[in-house]
Amino acid sequence: MEGAGEKWPHPYVPRDLYLPGFVDVQLSKLTIVGTYALASLLVASLVWFFSGRMAKISKIDRVLMCWWVFTGLTHMIVEGYFVFSPEFYKEKTAFYFSDLWKEYSKGDSRYAARDSAIVAVEGITVVLEGPACLLAMYAIATKKSYSYVLQLAISLGQLYGTVAYFLTAYLGGDNFAVNMYYYYVYYVIMNSFWVLIPSLIVIRCWKKICAAVHTQDNQMTKTKTR
Repeated sequence: MEGAGEKWPHPYVPRDLYLPGFVDVQLSKLTIVGTYALASLLVASLVWFFSGRMAKISKIDRVLMCWWVFTGLTHMIVEGYFVFSPEFYKEKTAFYFSDLWKEYSKGDSRYAARDSAIVAVEGITVVLEGPACLLAMYAIATKKSYSYVLQLAISLGQLYGTVAYFLTAYLGGDNFAVNMYYYYVYYVIMNSFWVLIPSLIVIRCWKKICAAVHTQDNQMTKTKTR
């Protein structure tokens, strides 16, 4: 039986974090990061290619389609593995997703520790935002009337989740990274994309929705004055 006082060495901070059965990362950092980058590039390239064969879709909308597919699959597959694999740190084989989260936990050990706030935020992201992102891509491609409202809602959800992610770390002491390299590269820079891009989408969708409402109001006014 694994005793509470038994030592299980790991690279994470805080050092007294108890991870019974921990197995260190098997894959190299280059393999983990490179695979994710290449897979993301492949997905974005395919979306860009096929969206270019559709009629009357602007370049901005094509870029947004790439973003929604990328972030949607990231939520559902990558983050989905974390949510539904509570003991990923015990994986003994060189399984990609378990090693990815073992590596990322060097920047935020709350993932390895299964912090309740992290699991809750990620769970909502996986179940709700992941599929909604793919729906947003479909809405853009088929020019659905709800496209801007949906994109606005998802982006606000992503902003809320990211702010909650950073805020809970700050309130918890903000001492979950192995060193400053992992803190800034993994924790700050990688997550900053889910602040910057959703913010830009919110602004764009807000302007589009306001313009549509303004146009409709003008048309109603003209109709009444006839």
